[in-house]
Amino acid sequence: MTSTTHFSTKERIISAAESLFAQHGFAGTSLRQVTSRADVNIAAVNYHFGSKENLINEVFRRRLDELSANRLIQLKAAVERDPKDLEAILAAFIEPALALTIDHRGGSAFVRVIARAYAEKNDRLRKFLSDNYGHVLRDFARAIAHCLPELGKEALYWRLDFVAGALTYAMADFGLIKRRPTASEEDHCDHAARELIAFAAAGLRAPA
Repeated sequence: MTSTTHFSTKERIISAAESLFAQHGFAGTSLRQVTSRADVNIAAVNYHFGSKENLINEVFRRRLDELSANRLIQLKAAVERDPKDLEAILAAFIEPALALTIDHRGGSAFVRVIARAYAEKNDRLRKFLSDNYGHVLRDFARAIAHCLPELGKEALYWRLDFVAGALTYAMADFGLIKRRPTASEEDHCDHAARELIAFAAAGLRAPA
């Protein structure tokens, strides 16, 4: 078996798992369902991932590696332009995440997987996400703290939690605001980003 076949089989399994996790959640999806959707046998899953837990982690890694890199690139550029520009720093956090919602390579399914992760209590997954991607939030926290030196660390982290929650809600498109028939997906996404950046900036600047 060639490395290309390995890669395509692995990607097929991850894509199948992502779609099923979005539909049924983590607990509600069996490896048998994944192998059926991906048209592989259980040995292929064991070979590439070793366990369902590792497969869940890899579903997140495939998207979050790229998302985290995009966020940090934009954060670096924003801070270099003006380290006190809170809105630009928030844009670096919010815009790449909202862009997933209009990514036609399966981004919308992953957004539903994120919503499942919030809804289902999975301590191992939370530890994996914290261990591998917690540094991204800490980098943003430091940049925002530089903009708002009067805000204590505890208050800052509370508010960042609320911003992250609002972002997840906006990504999942559960809210009252729906895309107008005359607006493109890109325009709707841009509008959502502008509104959320303004809301987050106001919340972060509120008196402690």
